[in-house]
Amino acid sequence: MKIKIWGTRGSIPSQGPETLRYGGNTSCVQVTLSDGTIIVLDAGTGIRSLGLALAGPVPHINILLTHLHLDHIQGLMFFAPAFRPQSEMSIWGPEAPEASLRDRIARYISAPLSPVEIRELPCDVRFMDAPHVEWDIGPARIRAASVTHRGPTLGYRITEGDTSLCYIPDHEPALGTTLDDLDRDWISGYELACGASLLIHDSQYTDGEYPDHVGWGHSRLSDTLMFAHRTEAERLLLFHHDPLHTDDFLDALQGRAIEGWDTLGGDPARLEMAVERREIELAPAPAG
Repeated sequence: MKIKIWGTRGSIPSQGPETLRYGGNTSCVQVTLSDGTIIVLDAGTGIRSLGLALAGPVPHINILLTHLHLDHIQGLMFFAPAFRPQSEMSIWGPEAPEASLRDRIARYISAPLSPVEIRELPCDVRFMDAPHVEWDIGPARIRAASVTHRGPTLGYRITEGDTSLCYIPDHEPALGTTLDDLDRDWISGYELACGASLLIHDSQYTDGEYPDHVGWGHSRLSDTLMFAHRTEAERLLLFHHDPLHTDDFLDALQGRAIEGWDTLGGDPARLEMAVERREIELAPAPAG
């Protein structure tokens, strides 16, 4: 399983000289399975660069949307494969009682917000609610589960063979409390992330910033570290960087994260900040 990060930010794009190293595009992660199947996690502005990189014919693209906040779908209108008649795409996302996934996305891809209507896209595209049971995409098993955030929001787990990726980019499992001794049955996303080879998780706020943002649907650093510790994730990638956090700020935040992770008994080499265009290859852990 190969992973490439195309967008690391939350809330709003933040390109500029102060965000060059970690990137300024919003959430988008490419997962390429062993047989070449492509799964795209979220369609923030980072999906534009991904689409341009997919210059050759791609048989089928699967997009898994965690939720429909703009920073997770605003790149769809600029995703090159969507404008190729030969492209086939399946877009999965959270269900909602008031409208289908297609109709909810069409509120964005329609006038006056867009010059193109969703019905005018030349590609073959299907919109589907993520099932309540596990399903297969290529050689991988996919599981979706609701997590604590504003509005219908999913986290995803992708398992191929002995490796698994858990992606929860917008998540507030603590909601102002602490996760240290909370029963795991009460921790949002616990079962989804448990024992993952790699956990990509929301870490938008510092501990100092969080009190002013309780209930906004995002994690403070200490909660992200404790969540990864409690779920026994093998590796942790800190994601969904706040648009106000510059490269220098994130460098310092990584230092604090490593200190906190080490205090919890984690291996500092298995924690890192999400960096745009970073490529990660997941392989089964060695026996023993």
